[in-house]
Order: sequence, then C-alpha cells, then structure tokens
Amino acid sequence: MTEFVRADLRDSRFERVDLSGARLRAVDLTGAQLRGVDLSGVVMRGALLLGVDIYGEIENVTINGVDIGPLVNAELDRRYPDRAKMRPEDPAGFREAWDVLERLWDETVERARGLPPELLHESVGGEWSFIETLRHLVFATESWVRRAILGDPSPWDPLSLPWDEMPDTRGVPRDREARPSLDAVLELRRDRMSTVRQVIEGLTDASLDGHTEAVEGPGWPEPRSYPVRECLLTVLNEEWEHRLYAERDLDALEARNA
Repeated sequence: MTEFVRADLRDSRFERVDLSGARLRAVDLTGAQLRGVDLSGVVMRGALLLGVDIYGEIENVTINGVDIGPLVNAELDRRYPDRAKMRPEDPAGFREAWDVLERLWDETVERARGLPPELLHESVGGEWSFIETLRHLVFATESWVRRAILGDPSPWDPLSLPWDEMPDTRGVPRDREARPSLDAVLELRRDRMSTVRQVIEGLTDASLDGHTEAVEGPGWPEPRSYPVRECLLTVLNEEWEHRLYAERDLDALEARNA
C-alpha cells in the first residue's frame, strides 16, 4: 500500500487516477474540485460539509441517517413541474416528454441568441460552453438512438462531443478546439432531434419494452444489447439536465454582458 502521511499535496492534480479503496483520515479537502468522480460506496465519518456544491446522480445517499435522494428529487420536482414528465411509463408519455424538451430548448436557444456569438463559446466555472453543450447532446442522441436503437455502428458527426472523462476511442470524435457557429450546430442538432422524434413517434408498448440488437465496433455505448426504455430515458435525462446547466450558465453570461 502506498502511504502519504503528513504529506503536503496542496494544489496537486489527479486525473484518471484509481483511488478505489483508499483510506483518507484527517485529510484537508478545502476548496478541492472533483469532476467526473465515482463516489459509489464512499463512507464519510466526522465530515465537515460547509458551502459544498454538488451536481450529480444522487441515490441511496444518507446524511446523518437520512436518505437525501427522495428529498432532493421531491424538491426538484416542485421547482420544475415538467421534471416528473421525464420519467414516462408508456409511449404517449415519451412523446409528451419530447414535446416538453423541444419547447424548453427552443426557449433556451432563443435566450442564447440574445448574447454576442463569442460568449456562446465561453466556459462558466470550468463547464462546457453553450455550443459545447449542444455538441454533447448531438453525441448523446447519436449514441443512444442512432447507434444503440437504430444500429448505426458509427453515427457521429465530426462536431459530436463525448463527455470529458470518456477514454479516447477509435472512430469517436473529440474536437475541443472547434468553434462552429450556433446556426451550424443547431442545424446538426435539429437533424439528430428529428431522428429521436421519429423513433418516439413510432413507439409501441411492445417496442418500448424490447431490447436493442448489439452493434459491433468500437464506440459508445459498448457493443451489447440494451433495453430500449433505458436508451430513451438516458436521452431524456441528458436533455433535461444539460438544459438546466445551460440556463444556469446563461445567467452568468448575461450578467457578464450587462
């Protein structure tokens, strides 16, 4: 076991490091930034959580003996009444959810058009820019609908953008230096969204409860069979959450541009 005892590791950078099973005792993490981290099964005792900001998937997380997941979900549903529609049970529910997402994204894009084009390439707090967010959603729909459901082994456009922590994969683009215009990305996004619309419009109870055929070849998701419902729920979640991130960052960009 490698040991760091009374070591000064302030401002160190850990990237693609495996710390599973690590033991941290009397460790100062003040101001630490954790992105794309897997904290499954982590146990904290004597923790001091003051001024902590967490965005992520929260499930079976207890704080002082209280499972906070249901509390967080209930509060988010209260704040965003349309959020519950992102958990549809039947084909009609999926069609309604996609209607909601199209409407909300139209509003967000219209808001973004009110900013100078160069600001749409700017990061807020180290997050994706607005343009990068749209490029990532192109990647998500290509991966889970065109690849997983429709069977295209390599559906990605050169502007598609996977999540930062995804390992480099042959055939999958990752051009973080590209600076396409908003209109260019929206044209690509409309095409991919229309594919999702066609799939959802054609859903039946039987197809929704079915499984995809495994697609051979490198890429994402990995080449195996997936429940169709899981694929579509993943897309709904990506669309919903990233729009909220975009709205949050547009607040900051508008304040910066005022």
